[in-house]
Amino acid sequence: MFRRSRIAVVLFALPLVACGGSSARPKADLAASKITTIGVNSYLWRASLDTLGFMPLLQTDSNGGVIVTDWYINPQTPTERMKVTVSILDQDLRADALRVAALREVNLRGQWVSAPVQAATTQKLEDIILTKARDLRRASIAG
Repeated sequence: MFRRSRIAVVLFALPLVACGGSSARPKADLAASKITTIGVNSYLWRASLDTLGFMPLLQTDSNGGVIVTDWYINPQTPTERMKVTVSILDQDLRADALRVAALREVNLRGQWVSAPVQAATTQKLEDIILTKARDLRRASIAG
């Protein structure tokens, strides 16, 4: 429960950061991508599902690498809600193979109104997912 509330705090407390990536693509070793029957990196997929597990899922497409949550209202801030979309863009376990987008709304006099997402929210979620994916990979190689 602490972990869920920590991630929820990240969603509501951090600002949104746009990150650019290099267009040059280094070669990845086979161990960096776990080839499976899904169309994307399985470590990133599992880590994304685990990280967003506290939110209701609206859509999951493992072949296309898309996870869309439904609106989530943190019980500690009932006048705000968030919706997150994770896109996994590659079979390699790389930072630029993951994209997180978030929407935020606030309740004003009974109506949900779009509000800006604070700058580091998506960057922090990406960092959490990438760290978890790397941990899953390490565990599978060691075990």
